Amino acid sequence: MSATPSPKAAPGVKEFAHDNGKNGHHAVSPLVTYEPIRVMREDGSVDPARDPGLTDARMVELYCTMVRTRIIDERLVTLQRQGRIGFHIGSLGEEATIIGSAAAARKQDWIFPCYREFGALLLRGMPLQTYVDNMFGNGNDTVKGRQMPDHYSGRAYNFGSVSSPIGTQITQAVGFAWAAKMKKDDLVTLVYFGEGATSSNEFHNGANFAGVFKTPTVFLCRNNGWAISVPASKQSASQTFADKAIAYGIRGVRVDGNDLLAVYSATREAIERGSRGEGATLLELLTYRLSGHSTSDDPKAYRKDAEVDQWKSKDPNVRFRTWLERRGLWNDKKQTELEEQAAADLQECVKVAEKAPPPPLESMFEDVFQEMPWHLREQRDELLKGPRAKGHGH
Repeated sequence: MSATPSPKAAPGVKEFAHDNGKNGHHAVSPLVTYEPIRVMREDGSVDPARDPGLTDARMVELYCTMVRTRIIDERLVTLQRQGRIGFHIGSLGEEATIIGSAAAARKQDWIFPCYREFGALLLRGMPLQTYVDNMFGNGNDTVKGRQMPDHYSGRAYNFGSVSSPIGTQITQAVGFAWAAKMKKDDLVTLVYFGEGATSSNEFHNGANFAGVFKTPTVFLCRNNGWAISVPASKQSASQTFADKAIAYGIRGVRVDGNDLLAVYSATREAIERGSRGEGATLLELLTYRLSGHSTSDDPKAYRKDAEVDQWKSKDPNVRFRTWLERRGLWNDKKQTELEEQAAADLQECVKVAEKAPPPPLESMFEDVFQEMPWHLREQRDELLKGPRAKGHGH
């Protein structure tokens, strides 16, 4: 990989830095924390100064969510290959960045997803069946089959809608946070995006606005090494992606994204800053995408197996499990029971989803106007009276 380890990188953690002809040195800004925050050490112990102090029960819950997320990921890829769903975009290898940050959010905080954050939505309470219905786009799908799979939404869980265009959620999150600030509502918005999205207009607009108006926003940049086939080293000439915070006058922090406790700690601190009126924070979460960008992508076309193998040795799920075992909170028996139950739960949801009818035709006219205008009613009625293609009912 063209990215090179920084001089201060801890053993086993690869960072995406460039020397830009400056031998790795850069001006230090008080706005940016360059050394990635870590809590879990290589030997399985933790840094007490950074330990967020989660209860044993909470840590087990978060680990179980990470495992379930991965099992769902792997099964959905299989379903796509079988032609039973049309698409999937997962979070294999990035579970700690997503679950750790979402877990730090308070109930009133809002999450604006990119498209890999279904684990965060499940953690915040969406039933697995509801998520699976979205994957099939059936009549029980909350977005009524109008979007492709993995484009979910959950207003009841303070969770915005996934949108395919890169970066659109960033300005939405900042605007939502600004409105909350004006209304004096104590809430913070968390917005996820990949490092590739920092090249978008929406990132510039959102970060600039957040800096000027000190909105309570946490920018969660998952630096997973690749924007589809574009490596992070060719995405930006900045020394780090956290450096981008400097231009906008917001706080930038680098975090070991495969360390769930570090992600939780850094996100919680950023939320507290926003809640106190101290403005936005950009978190660069250093992680890696172990799978393809989506089921439509073949990563073997642009990256080497050796690179993937290197990051597999830093698997965030294995890392967190090791910590739980060290504390006597986990063992092989619990692991087997968890995996079997997660697989069974998903299988049952798939059975239900496949038996559900498609969304009714008339639903395409709903949710556009508060009161449907005459011309749409007329079009709806003509559609319902018209002939149906063979094999297609209402």
